[in-house]
Amino acid sequence: MHTTVRLAMIMTLFYAIILVANFYLLSPLVLASPAAGIASTKKVYRFGVVPQYGQRKLYRIWIPILAKLEKETGLKFELIGSAKIPDFEKRFLSGDFDFAYMNPYHVVSANNRQGYMPLVRDGVRKLQGILVVRKDSPIKAIQALSGKTVAYPSAYALGASLLLRAELKRHYNIITKPRYVKTHSSVYLHVVQKLAVAGGGVRSTLDHQKPEIRNRIRIIYETQALNPHPIVAHPRVPAEHMRRVQQSLIRISGQSSGDKLLKKVPMRFVTKASLMDYDSVRKLKLGEIKDND
Repeated sequence: MHTTVRLAMIMTLFYAIILVANFYLLSPLVLASPAAGIASTKKVYRFGVVPQYGQRKLYRIWIPILAKLEKETGLKFELIGSAKIPDFEKRFLSGDFDFAYMNPYHVVSANNRQGYMPLVRDGVRKLQGILVVRKDSPIKAIQALSGKTVAYPSAYALGASLLLRAELKRHYNIITKPRYVKTHSSVYLHVVQKLAVAGGGVRSTLDHQKPEIRNRIRIIYETQALNPHPIVAHPRVPAEHMRRVQQSLIRISGQSSGDKLLKKVPMRFVTKASLMDYDSVRKLKLGEIKDND
């Protein structure tokens, strides 16, 4: 009897050892299976944003939007920051971004160089450049700015620089001395601190400034209105993924929680966008305007 029990115990132990050994031998195959590798190999799309504000504010605005977009589309996104607008321009011209939020002049350049296509834009708001001075400045008219130092975010910030300088030169024969200060927020700070007699911006970025900045500035000029910044996609992105992003952003815009997030961009009513929406920008031939005009 004791011999039978002992033999049974030995056989049970033997089979247990075999089962454990098989588990460890086969586990690498399980880990390397196609199903297990889906998450690790899933494409992460690089999403660029023109740096109208400082990096912290941009991340506060866009990280929640991309998180919601991931849930809606099932895709993955990585927000790629650019400290300065010229850095952002170099990146999209080299095709670094899969998706990007950019100004209308950038759209034309990005399409010419890399084939980027607009997906969505704000269907209500228009883009207008503004010239601002300190509230206590003696300057009342733009003619007083001829030959004066004016702060701009960058040479190719559309509403806040390029369009302003083009209209001043073409319509009024006014040429300022540009000082490029990297962001819209920096422009307004330069004006308030009297580092420049005036500055170029757009109304939406002025509205986003803190009261102690915004309340010390007044607008003396506005440009013509153009269709606003779109979100664009690089042609290497599969058409189905472009469609998913486009439809999801429109759907998110119709949700109270999503609408609240997108208004911070600002995008108040998201609608489909096309390259035709920016033909008027192409016809302005803004490439003729030099950096020092």
